[in-house]
Amino acid sequence: MLWYPLAFLLALGILVTVHELGHYAAARLCGIKVLRFSVGFGRSVYIRRMGRDGTEWALGLIPLGGYVRMLDEREGKVRPEELHRAFNRQSVGRRAFVVVAGPLSNLLLAVAIYWVMFMTGVQELKPLLATPPAATAAAEAGIGDGMLVREVDGQEIRTWSELRLAILQARLEHRNALLSVVGSESQLSLVTDSLASTDLEGDMLHKLGLILQQPHVEPIIGAIQPGSPAEKVGLRTGDRVLQVGDVAIGHWAEVVQQIRRFPGQALAFRVERERQPLDFVITPDRIESKGQVIGRIGAAVKAPIDNPLLLEMRYGPAPALGQALKQTWETIRLSLSMIGRMIMGDISLKNISGPVTIADYAGQSAQMGLMPYVRFIALISISLGVLNLLPIPILDGGHLMYYLAEFFKGSPVSESVMAIGQRIGFGILGLLMAFALFNDINRLFFG
Repeated sequence: MLWYPLAFLLALGILVTVHELGHYAAARLCGIKVLRFSVGFGRSVYIRRMGRDGTEWALGLIPLGGYVRMLDEREGKVRPEELHRAFNRQSVGRRAFVVVAGPLSNLLLAVAIYWVMFMTGVQELKPLLATPPAATAAAEAGIGDGMLVREVDGQEIRTWSELRLAILQARLEHRNALLSVVGSESQLSLVTDSLASTDLEGDMLHKLGLILQQPHVEPIIGAIQPGSPAEKVGLRTGDRVLQVGDVAIGHWAEVVQQIRRFPGQALAFRVERERQPLDFVITPDRIESKGQVIGRIGAAVKAPIDNPLLLEMRYGPAPALGQALKQTWETIRLSLSMIGRMIMGDISLKNISGPVTIADYAGQSAQMGLMPYVRFIALISISLGVLNLLPIPILDGGHLMYYLAEFFKGSPVSESVMAIGQRIGFGILGLLMAFALFNDINRLFFG
């Protein structure tokens, strides 16, 4: 139960620290005096003064954000000899640079993560399709078993995630997606409008009938989690699962399917160990995942030496940087498109996720391993950067909006206008948080 919130808090701490370090570094470059650097809000649980300016480095009790407090005449008296180091005495360009440095740091963090990943090698799933269910958009488009997607709307597709992104983009633009696949000489037109606006999260491709073809994986246990139900009853690595409940097992996917169906219920297992059949009774743990309660026994499959569905993407430093920039830009573009469609009413506000859902994804990705967790951090870092650049008062983008008005107006925006904007900003963020929490609760209890 602690794994998910800990994974969430670690990710949040990294993202907030990087964001505030961006503000801090920009302020120092501009010669502005920084009074406090805090990760977290509320009462400080740790404070240490460092540097020639005696900057306070603090950890707040509430770990849901952070701030950098700079010398500013609007917040207190400033000694005459330090006026040139006050934030409010800086030019519009310098103030804008300090403000934009925070979200820019989050975007650069994502680029750095993707860059390292592409240099070390990233394993992705090939877009190889299985037979689609009847009466789905994929079936009506003529998609068949074993078709490998090569292009969508003329754009090269190499991985399953790229396929999902291209289909989502087509749905957001209310058009069919034209698929070029191995196994068909003509392009296949996939109707995307069959997706409701509430279907864009979760397994969107499955709802269209685009099913990833699964390789045959032998039902052999390759790893057992310490303290898990599997370990407690005596399962071992190398055991071949023959039967779960009343279902004879032919491949690993059937093992997973059966375990997920019976959370908290005693389940009969028959395995083969050294050519001898053994019987066990295992009660799967109850695990919550994406609004559903599923069973899990803590046993993982023995990974096949060669998986024909996996594609390793590895590049040299320069090409990897290009791929990292492309990946970051595509995610930014998609995020802005989603926000715009929500404002226009084309996409349901149910797609807004709150802290509970994000914590769930953090925990799931952390349990999958270091690489998925780091990719999750990159994705959330981009979202945080984009969110902070929106022209909403009290966000970084709102301050940039004020500075733009000051640039054209020739004088700062009045305090009364800024106060009104602050109230509006709090109202907008309050509504967004209310929607996010409502969606979280709805997913948690109603799936």
